[in-house]
Amino acid sequence: MTTKKRRSFEADHFRKFLIVIDESPEMESALYYAASRMQRSAGTLVMLYVIVPQEFQHWINVRQQQIEEETAKAKALFRLMRRKLNVAGYENVACEEIVREGAKGEEIRKLIDEDEDIAVLVLGASADAAGPGPLVSTLATGASMGSFPIPITIVPGTLGLEDVRTMA
Repeated sequence: MTTKKRRSFEADHFRKFLIVIDESPEMESALYYAASRMQRSAGTLVMLYVIVPQEFQHWINVRQQQIEEETAKAKALFRLMRRKLNVAGYENVACEEIVREGAKGEEIRKLIDEDEDIAVLVLGASADAAGPGPLVSTLATGASMGSFPIPITIVPGTLGLEDVRTMA
């Protein structure tokens, strides 16, 4: 996949940090880190929710119902994350909310390719003994890492808000 040149510092463009919104506990550390960086450097936080299609979808109505339910869930998570950001003092951080359908890794790459202002992907790493989490394992390791189009910042999921503020 060819990627477009990043343009976040050119005239009429601005820097964006991408974060994948889900219900994992480590995502919150990544959210606060990205918001802190955007607050200090002026830019936009892009919150992406990816609807992963269920494998068993023999009927169109089942698929449509899943998309509707997942879209409602995404909107609720976006509202929750905005409230958390506001309570944490990040009410002035601009946010975009994007919902996509497909495989997470593919949709992340597509969005990065489409939006030339996305400069950094921020992921939270799980503190679980099973490993850093599926997104970190998929995107930040192996052969795909050498050809990833933008830097990936991996934030330890154990970092609290105050820890993040001192580092971001």
